[in-house]
Amino acid sequence: MSYVALYRKWRPRTFDEVRGQDAVCRTLKNQIMSGRVGHAYLFCGTRGTGKTSIAKIMARAVNCESPSGGNPCGVCAQCRSILEESSMNVVEIDAASNNGVDNIRDIREQVQYPPTEGKYRVFIIDEVHMLSAGAFNALLKTLEEPPSYVIFILATTEVHKIPVTVLSRCQRYDFHRITADVIASRLRELSDAEKIDIEDRALDYIARAADGAMRDALSLLDECIAFHPEERISYDQVLEILGAVDVATFAELFAAVSGGNAGEALRILDREFVRGREMGQFVNDFLWYLRNLLILKTAGNGERLVDSSGEKLERMRQDAAGASRAALVRYIRVLSELSNRLRYASQKRVMTELALIRLTSPEMDDENDALLERISALERELKNLKAGGIVVSSVQNSGQGAAGAGEDGKKPAVQTGPRTVALPRAEYEDLQAIRSEWGRITEAAGGMYAAALRGTTVEPAGSGTMCIVFPGTGAMRFGGKEAALEALTSYIRETWGKEIAFRTRVRQGGQEETTNYTVTDEELKELVHFPVERETRPQ
Repeated sequence: MSYVALYRKWRPRTFDEVRGQDAVCRTLKNQIMSGRVGHAYLFCGTRGTGKTSIAKIMARAVNCESPSGGNPCGVCAQCRSILEESSMNVVEIDAASNNGVDNIRDIREQVQYPPTEGKYRVFIIDEVHMLSAGAFNALLKTLEEPPSYVIFILATTEVHKIPVTVLSRCQRYDFHRITADVIASRLRELSDAEKIDIEDRALDYIARAADGAMRDALSLLDECIAFHPEERISYDQVLEILGAVDVATFAELFAAVSGGNAGEALRILDREFVRGREMGQFVNDFLWYLRNLLILKTAGNGERLVDSSGEKLERMRQDAAGASRAALVRYIRVLSELSNRLRYASQKRVMTELALIRLTSPEMDDENDALLERISALERELKNLKAGGIVVSSVQNSGQGAAGAGEDGKKPAVQTGPRTVALPRAEYEDLQAIRSEWGRITEAAGGMYAAALRGTTVEPAGSGTMCIVFPGTGAMRFGGKEAALEALTSYIRETWGKEIAFRTRVRQGGQEETTNYTVTDEELKELVHFPVERETRPQ
């Protein structure tokens, strides 16, 4: 007899043998025992969670000659014929390849004939979301009022694609992802029954790699058995077979990333790439490692939520203690975006390398979590400088022509009266034009940026440059972003054909914006053609 895959050989035959879907199984058993069997069921859930298996158990249970506690007996003529797939009472259809109107018409014709043996005719339609719109319409009438001897069981992994008219005619059951502990326990049962010598750590890793799908876990176990058929399967061998990476490697990579060492991070990636690690799986595993660190950093009893133990857990505790939550959130965000893009990318290694460089360089990221990380790094540097006996002065960047810190680091006196600053004619005209339209110009930045720019003023900062003065650091955090400044520059370029760059500063405490601007005396003389004397007002 040819070899039978583990997931087929060990497919559950009763509701009691199903793992991880206790609520669904209990409800269906109660319906069978009470005789309140519905005419249409919709099984929803991710792949490998037991939808088709439970549909087949249901088909046997409703036709079984001597059911026990809602479970099929497995020995009567009806159970045996259904198990052998020779029964005319159970029709299984794959909607992925039979999704047309004609296929549904065939079902409607078969529905007209009652079962010759047994009580019910059961139609199992797998991947039902693949049916065409016309096929769904053809199914509706039969699904709403089928003969008393017909049961429809529809299975899907994408319930959002099912028309509401179909959903409303079915009893819906949601199949949840199976936990790693339940999968590992089932794998140990099957390994012992098959006399497979495998480490518990190896089974735990397979259970986690299956991502909630029992069928995937059995397929991975099958792969490991084929690689080492006559010897003990160790944890390290499973990592090698599945192209996975151990926690020690991720701890090493995390140290490089958090330390800003892009070269070391790229060296680790290259080493794993040469070993044959699949980039998508590598990124997902590292993402999971970072998730564990964030849980340990945030939750008081995080050990219960982290699927690890022993030395690995202690190493993760150390990494979590030395990391900031802002940094971990940024790492997870960047790698989550990368994981989504890798599914369709042809240059997976290049994209992963760029992401690692981005992780080690917060200044390349303009999101809020990256900004917080950069501020934290600056605060640590200031503490280190002060601890070393170095006095650090806080200096505001005031721009040209603005009141700010002097060259000696001392803060100048607050300007109490107006002052006059002479500008070249071109700068003066640009300033007046921009000030007169400043409200309209800031709206061009849009959304959050425009809101942050309200209440700001503009002052000259050199040829072709203006300085935006913010009332506080909170507003400048958003309104001073490169994207906002570029939007202002683009608007002025398109509206007036001028190239104006912007810089920013925060208004100093107590400072009054009382500077008067005018053109230089020389240019003013050229305009009016007679001598000019400026009147000096008393302070």
